[in-house]
Amino acid sequence: MKKPDPNYIAKLEQAIAKQYGKVAVQNPRGNWDDEKERDYLQQLKDLAKKENKIRQQSEKIEIDGVHVSKKTLSRNPVRTCSICETYSMKPEDDVYMSKFECCKRCYITWVEDREERWKSGWRPPPDN
Repeated sequence: MKKPDPNYIAKLEQAIAKQYGKVAVQNPRGNWDDEKERDYLQQLKDLAKKENKIRQQSEKIEIDGVHVSKKTLSRNPVRTCSICETYSMKPEDDVYMSKFECCKRCYITWVEDREERWKSGWRPPPDN
């Protein structure tokens, strides 16, 4: 049986350092200090908060034997136009409802080309 070379690991490290640079073989703790440790621990805390928030949002609640996510229950979409007071289930009205709180028809009639005035609070008289 052949006797193992005691310098094999040192030669291997030298070859790796020559090929990839000294950074490839240095000890990972070599550049670590207290400030980096604090930053790392803060990043871990922030990550844990994000994961906890995601977990809470995806949590399911049982309602009449059906599991529904809390996120779905917390949504309260506005489906009634604040101007003409019509209820709309049309997907095309979603953009106008979320941005201008009115349906597409009222947007074309009252808001189009007057967005700044609308955003400042102007609304048409209630008799229209």
